[in-house]
Amino acid sequence: MTKHEVVEICAGAGGQALGLEKAGFEHALAIELDENACNTLRTNRSTWKVAEGDVADLSVWDPADYEGVALLAGGVPCPPFSIAGRQLGASDERDLFAWAVEQVAVVRPRALLLENVRGLSMPRFTGYRQHVLDRLTQFGYVAEWRLLHASDFGVPQLRPRFILVALKPEDAPYFRWPEPRSSAPTVGETLIDLMASNGWHGAKEWAKRADKIAPTIVGGSKKHGGADLGPTRAKRAWAALGVDALGIADAPPSAKESDDFKPKLTCEMVARIQGWSDEYTWEFTGRKTSRYRQIGNAFPPPVAHAVGSAIMRAFHHEGTPKTVDDTEHDPIYKTLRASSGFVTPERLMKSADLDDRAELERRIGLLSRDFEVEIRTEGTKTRYRLGSFKAFIGQEDHARHDLFLKHRARIS
Repeated sequence: MTKHEVVEICAGAGGQALGLEKAGFEHALAIELDENACNTLRTNRSTWKVAEGDVADLSVWDPADYEGVALLAGGVPCPPFSIAGRQLGASDERDLFAWAVEQVAVVRPRALLLENVRGLSMPRFTGYRQHVLDRLTQFGYVAEWRLLHASDFGVPQLRPRFILVALKPEDAPYFRWPEPRSSAPTVGETLIDLMASNGWHGAKEWAKRADKIAPTIVGGSKKHGGADLGPTRAKRAWAALGVDALGIADAPPSAKESDDFKPKLTCEMVARIQGWSDEYTWEFTGRKTSRYRQIGNAFPPPVAHAVGSAIMRAFHHEGTPKTVDDTEHDPIYKTLRASSGFVTPERLMKSADLDDRAELERRIGLLSRDFEVEIRTEGTKTRYRLGSFKAFIGQEDHARHDLFLKHRARIS
């Protein structure tokens, strides 16, 4: 059988890694910044080569050493696109999405898989997404985006993830996004055995109350305090399920707790909510807060397994080939990019089928957060020209380097 190796960047504690392994991929290399997450990877897979450090540092790993690997995959940092954050995108020093896409030209993998938060799918980032698709097209790949929900793959929480898959033209017609499987179990069904494991008599009644899937687990950031289950809205959702979200417990509730006690989750319980189970076994290392962040920031293994299997089926050319259509996200960006000179508002509005000048200016404003946009005004006439992409793609003089060093201890 053909060996299908994967290089995984920003591997975290191994959620995506475990899912891809289940799909049939073998890890040639996993790169991760966090020391505790690296220890978790090494503890679970002692034969894997794990590189610890900044994924964009050539002294940590050289992408050219892995040219021709079957899959380049990763879950690059989410804060640049998170709805809960400032959505700085290309202006955020933690943004590695564009850099990861550029590595395709070096590694020349058979396929690319990158996952991120739902925020990247929003109108704020239409230009950013179009730039990514255009670059992959230039590199000779066919790319697709898709928003997948973890709950569609047996994971008992919402957790929408925006996923990019790119394949070479000979494989792309055989790629189909995985279909949703049976509905996810509830929080109560998922955790009742753990809640009862220390003798708590109220576990059965609690499980009846916890009769829905969980809100999205929030891994949190090193910039903030200890582990808890997220912002105020998430805490209210957990409270409705009978869970105290103000922290993580060291152990399940004991027999001395009253039947109406509102328990906190343990790290083991959070891992269950993230999709780790008897089918996806894993051990997490480090102190409680670190373990929680490793679990909470992970890509659920069942979802990675499903997407990885879909890529593997495309490699094997299973099924009937489909027609591959180009995806266009932002006609304004494309019109500006296609022109070497300045473009009139009338031309841009026509390209995007707009009749509202204010809407055009709003979209130009969004583009200018990720790209340099030059505006020339002569009398009453205004024209626009698209400049350089602000994102870090490997430039030696990019501000990302100094900011990364300054904030490294708080990057997660």
